Amino acid sequence: MKRDKEIRQMIFDVRAGQDDERGVYLEGLAIVYGQVIQYGWRREVIDAGAIDAATDLKDVRFLIGHNTSMVPLARSRNNNANSTMQLIPVENGLKVRIYLDIENNQDARTLYSAVKRGDITGMSFMFTVDKSIWEEEDSDNPLRRIAHIDKVFEVSAVAFPAYDQTTLQAASADHAPEGVEDPLESALRRELEEVRATKKTQERRNKALEILRR
Repeated sequence: MKRDKEIRQMIFDVRAGQDDERGVYLEGLAIVYGQVIQYGWRREVIDAGAIDAATDLKDVRFLIGHNTSMVPLARSRNNNANSTMQLIPVENGLKVRIYLDIENNQDARTLYSAVKRGDITGMSFMFTVDKSIWEEEDSDNPLRRIAHIDKVFEVSAVAFPAYDQTTLQAASADHAPEGVEDPLESALRRELEEVRATKKTQERRNKALEILRR
């Protein structure tokens, strides 16, 4: 089953650091659990535990602004200790530690300086979802709970993060032409309609059973 790639951006506490063994690094939460955000016609929240042992973290790249044509500034391969990016599931989300080569990579040096100065405070991640739950599905503002993330493809530093408590900017990997709904949004609307239809079918069955029991 083909799943649409989703992108979420967030403001979070990212910090620049340095250790004696591996040099400079960036560290923070790339995915945050439990924050209900408003996105257009729906609300959305990533549930605690959405990333677990079944989530594919085998090959994740670290970029700037989702620029896939650039050389990755770091990369997590099988998320092992030798990777230049470590992905660590924690109680409140997914923690990342990114080791940067500021001596040989100008982009890494510029980014490290920007984070250290506080000019860059956001991250964005690309992922697919294999389990989501809709609540208040009959309302004008339904809630989508992301219960499990199937795979994380990429993490980026971004200059204009938009994921806070009230707003979200999201897109699928393939942007729709102007005036046409994004493919991801269309897929989510279809998913919600299926949930609504299933609920109505179950309600009709329950009513029929009640009549039969009388």
